Amino acid sequence: MGSTLKDIASLREDYSLASLLERDAHSNPIEQFKIWFHEAVMAEIEDVNAMTLSTLDENAKPHARIVLLKGIEENQVVFFTNYQSHKGIEISQNPHVSIVFHWKELQRQVRIEGIAAKISDVESTNYFHSRPKESQIGAWASAQSEVLSSREELEARFAKLQETYNDIEVPKPPHWGGYAVKPTLIEFWQGRSSRLHDRLCYTLVQDAHWEMKRLNP
Repeated sequence: MGSTLKDIASLREDYSLASLLERDAHSNPIEQFKIWFHEAVMAEIEDVNAMTLSTLDENAKPHARIVLLKGIEENQVVFFTNYQSHKGIEISQNPHVSIVFHWKELQRQVRIEGIAAKISDVESTNYFHSRPKESQIGAWASAQSEVLSSREELEARFAKLQETYNDIEVPKPPHWGGYAVKPTLIEFWQGRSSRLHDRLCYTLVQDAHWEMKRLNP
């Protein structure tokens, strides 16, 4: 055990791919995020839209998991899930969430804090029907976050639903849909040599006005 921990502690990498200076950053962090996201896509990063979403339960205990970014609409970050899942219940109790993107290949990280709210049912339905049919059926088959007795139970439920919706459209479950996170803080982290990383943090001070500050690494 001691040897393994020592090996972990010795893992190091020097960051020298790029820099992030105020003169090169967009004054609007949403636009800066779009620039970085496009560059991540062009770099062919696997699961480029994967993001860590953190929520708080009723006891202010944090919970984090990976979800997928599905859009940036009206300057908000959009993702979809089961509203009855742990994350859905926690958001209904406390809409303040935190999101982190990590693009290791570019030595970059983006941290977003904001408030989550459900998008319209029409928007959720439109996206639901754009998904593969198997994924649509899966949204009905899985009582997300609830205890499952066995893998076989889930697969049997899925198979039965496949028969039910074999030749007809799958309706969107009422408990499934999207959230839009309105950012109140966005921080961009660019790895730099000697751990002297660049950190530019934007804070929303008015409806459309952002204040940018450089933070110590």
